[in-house]
Amino acid sequence: MYSIYNKKATCSFLAEKVETPKRLMKKTTILITCLLLASLSQTLYAQGDRTTGQKNNYISTGMPIILICPDAVAGAMGDVGAASNPDSYSAHWNNAKFAFIDNNMGFSTTYTPWLKNLGVGDMNLLYLSGYKSLNNRSTLAASLTFFSLGEIMGTDVEGNSVGTMNPNEFAIDATYAMKLSDELSLGATGRFLQSDLTNGQMISDGSTYVTTKPARSLAADLGLYWQHSVDKAQEVAFGAFISNMGAKLSYSDDDTKKEFLSTNLRIGARYTNEIDEHNKVSLLLDLNKLLVPTPPSNDTARNKYYHNMTEYYNTGVMRGAIQSFFDAPGGFAEELHEVQISAGGEYWYKNTLAARAGYFFEHSTKGGRQYATVGFAIKYNVITFDFSYLVPTTSFSSNPLANTIRISLTMNLAKKKSSI
Repeated sequence: MYSIYNKKATCSFLAEKVETPKRLMKKTTILITCLLLASLSQTLYAQGDRTTGQKNNYISTGMPIILICPDAVAGAMGDVGAASNPDSYSAHWNNAKFAFIDNNMGFSTTYTPWLKNLGVGDMNLLYLSGYKSLNNRSTLAASLTFFSLGEIMGTDVEGNSVGTMNPNEFAIDATYAMKLSDELSLGATGRFLQSDLTNGQMISDGSTYVTTKPARSLAADLGLYWQHSVDKAQEVAFGAFISNMGAKLSYSDDDTKKEFLSTNLRIGARYTNEIDEHNKVSLLLDLNKLLVPTPPSNDTARNKYYHNMTEYYNTGVMRGAIQSFFDAPGGFAEELHEVQISAGGEYWYKNTLAARAGYFFEHSTKGGRQYATVGFAIKYNVITFDFSYLVPTTSFSSNPLANTIRISLTMNLAKKKSSI
């Protein structure tokens, strides 16, 4: 078992696991990249599945931070959100939900300490979002994700200091959502992303120095949301969301090993029952899969699409997304292992107090993140405070948010008008 979240000492083993763009991140920079990849959604489990003996074959992507749950609402329900009730965080979970949001305008913010459980004090995730309804059928929204890795002292391959760096990543986006009918909506998002892991440092590969640069990309999201009232008390909803469809990330001008962006497919469902005028319960389920090709296996006889990492990196974005459904060296069984499952529940009392719980499952050969979540909400007038807490449930997988309380603040202003 590896402890992979210690900012000061535990990324060295990852240098052997993670491919970096043309070796431009030797030593210091590779440690930064590994720290980012390790700390986020591709948690590594190097021993594979202890029960079956299967070896891990995790999928590594650039900027996995853009897939991390940004809010304490979904964060308290096992990271479900494709078909949850529309709110100001919908840009992350399913942008089409904005068309069904009840209020005319709203804003949200969440500040998340990173690796707080290990005593790291200068890493954090900040999320800001807001929306404005244009009329009863369409809504505009925008959000900002900013991730700071704190201050890191860089060294070259000989251990000499190359200065202090403040690596960070951010994504900013704009969304438009509209109702196609009284029960169906469509959402589209454009996003700009930047990953600055080296602050433009000159990095030595042992013989020459390579000038690094921030990796930048443009991406798009497409969402579909359907909600239906069974009767006055019951409602069902379904959502499908493809996010971060965009160009690969490059950290130098001569890069030949560009990182795939974290393109992702999320589908989900919700059932809500308003028991009476004071009590309401919702049950939610999400299935989640990266639309990124599976790396080739060391057992070359099992590789059908990419016989080596060179072929893997040369795969186009669209081709890789399509082949991600059937390119796993282990066949259909391995493809199923790449599907993450989120399940959660929510209870509201008088639309003022809420209790939430959930569970997230990822197969041990694909990262091994498995954790339970709990939380609650307090709503007063137009302001809502949401709280969430995450507890890892396996001994072989850590989590950067373990035993960390997240707090979200949301302000919703005025109800929508009843007509267009």
